[in-house]
Amino acid sequence: MPSQVSMGATTNCTFGAAPSKLIVLPKNLVLCEGPPAANIMDHIPIVNIAPFGMCSSLANPAVAGATAAAMGVLTPMPCLPVTPAPWAPGAPTVLIANAPALDNVSKCMCNWGGVIGITEPATTKSMIP
Repeated sequence: MPSQVSMGATTNCTFGAAPSKLIVLPKNLVLCEGPPAANIMDHIPIVNIAPFGMCSSLANPAVAGATAAAMGVLTPMPCLPVTPAPWAPGAPTVLIANAPALDNVSKCMCNWGGVIGITEPATTKSMIP
């Protein structure tokens, strides 16, 4: 059974060089084992999803430009996630602030081709059916 995700969960991106922490603002008014609980709408870049160090996706214009300038040698550039769509699929059986709760098996897609996932949900006891 998936776990509820809350503030401080560890996230990673397939094109990122380092893990990051999920930021959940207390606007949902629901706490889970202490910190604020997340829902699928917690996908806003910088506000909720912090950068993952360096990005190595050639779909990222900064990486493509730097790689072209380096005569085709892949040159990672600082990550700036672009996540216009919510996390999917979420947990439709549990609503937090009128949106499905975010569980640790949900994914979020970055415009640069990266798949953002949850590696550590920051909860140990709260499961979602």
